[in-house]
Amino acid sequence: MVALVDRLRTRVLPAVLTAFGVMFVAAGLLSYSSSAGPLQPATSPDHTGIGAAPSAGLITFPPLSPDASPSDGPSGSPAVHVASRIVIPALGIDLPIVAPPGNDTTYPLCNVAEYIQQLHQPGEPGATYIYAHARTGMFLPLLTQSQVNNGSGMVGDLVQVYTTDDQLYQYVISQVHRHVYTLDAALAESRETLWLQTSEGPHGTPNKLQVVATPLSVGPADHADANPTPHPVVCG
Repeated sequence: MVALVDRLRTRVLPAVLTAFGVMFVAAGLLSYSSSAGPLQPATSPDHTGIGAAPSAGLITFPPLSPDASPSDGPSGSPAVHVASRIVIPALGIDLPIVAPPGNDTTYPLCNVAEYIQQLHQPGEPGATYIYAHARTGMFLPLLTQSQVNNGSGMVGDLVQVYTTDDQLYQYVISQVHRHVYTLDAALAESRETLWLQTSEGPHGTPNKLQVVATPLSVGPADHADANPTPHPVVCG
């Protein structure tokens, strides 16, 4: 009974309450100790997933560049609408989100999540792609839950993504894909979707976990809630 109440509190009630209070919207890459560089294609990728599997092609992700961001203004001014915090109440995940430092060879930071700059931000058509290490206090719960019935228990969970311009975007997890080797499906996505990624093994493990969520609602957020102070550390 307690478990049922907790499930309703963290999944159903927040979604229902928010859906009535805000405007409806129409419509994650690391090993325990690995680099945050682009995923490499495999000759015969094995996708084990819950939900409709996204299409997989041969597209590879372009090299990351610290000077390029699709959300930069026309004058090259810093982006003002970027993901700044991710919360998954049912899994106890609550992390600031930062832009990845350096380039595609730069080791990702700990105690924060990061986003792929060459893809999209919440509210834009296409994939918003957020990743973090599979470590305690980060995205480890995603990995742990994916190992039970291929992650079916996560389908329907609420995901909240705040942006720097004081907006709260809410999503519902719809797909869980294990043993993924490429960014093909995320790159090919034209609809607004949220993609989360973390690792499935220790340093050097090529396959990753991807969790896909679809938009539910968007509305204003408190500035302090939307802009937490990140405290990134260099992973040891």
